[in-house]
Amino acid sequence: MSARTAQRRLAVFLGALLLGWLGVASAQEESTAPEQPLTPAQQASQTAWKAAGAAMIHGPSTIDVRDEAKISLPAGYGFIPRKEAAQVMRVMGNTTGEQFVGLILPLAEEQQWFVAVEYIDSGYIKDDEAKDWKADELLDSLKEGTEAANEDRAKLGIPAIQVTRWIEKPAYDNRTHRLVWSAEVKLKEGADNDPGVNYNTYVLGRTGYVSLNLITAEATVEDDKPAAKQLLAAVNFNEGKTYADFKPSTDKVAAYGIAALIAGVAAKKLGLLAVIGVFIVKFAKVFALAAAGVGGGVWRWIKGRGGKSPGTPA
Repeated sequence: MSARTAQRRLAVFLGALLLGWLGVASAQEESTAPEQPLTPAQQASQTAWKAAGAAMIHGPSTIDVRDEAKISLPAGYGFIPRKEAAQVMRVMGNTTGEQFVGLILPLAEEQQWFVAVEYIDSGYIKDDEAKDWKADELLDSLKEGTEAANEDRAKLGIPAIQVTRWIEKPAYDNRTHRLVWSAEVKLKEGADNDPGVNYNTYVLGRTGYVSLNLITAEATVEDDKPAAKQLLAAVNFNEGKTYADFKPSTDKVAAYGIAALIAGVAAKKLGLLAVIGVFIVKFAKVFALAAAGVGGGVWRWIKGRGGKSPGTPA
């Protein structure tokens, strides 16, 4: 079995609900054959994707991140709000929590990635350890945390993964309080010639942080990095909510420092990185299928016919 065939089968295993809809959407647009009745799973997927397309906000526009921050969404991107984005995540087998804000995706059909937007109410995260951290030690901790989380993945029937190397070593700007890092994640068993990549970006604020997690594949991550950094730069905390607004006498301080957003300490304690395997396998492998034409129908629909500007009725 080739690596690509294995990836496709894995995508079907973990993303069956989504892929069922993708196949139907593609067939309906590109074939004159009589329509087949949809299964309940396909109906749920169709409903979720149609709702996402109708609710999508096209840039340029301003996206509120709770009452904490704003994203100045540039032209060329679309934002799916929390309610509809959570439905899309659900039909793909992913759960979302209160921290979930929505999804950002590119409107160019040749680009196949998602950004999951979250706001984590962690409290003020001290960043002083960033000046002394060592990338090799952080990578070792991330590997250990990921290996420990494989036990939970096994219980869910999700293949084990392993962190192999940095795609981009952790870099923190103490002026803007923005953090960027990315690691290569491969399937632990079998060939994985085009590994998935989580490209993680964060902005720290007074009471927590905004997380923009771009999910893509190693083959395209270099092309996708500029988009991730553009979106990161577009995030700004509201007046009174910035990192500099922290009041030591009254504000909550997080139970962990900035290194925990990389090394996996937060993952072990709070599950912040527990979904990395689900994201990597479900999304990165689906991208490969979409690029091959399987998902062309739904991408054209959601990016073309769907979408609105703020204030436009759905």
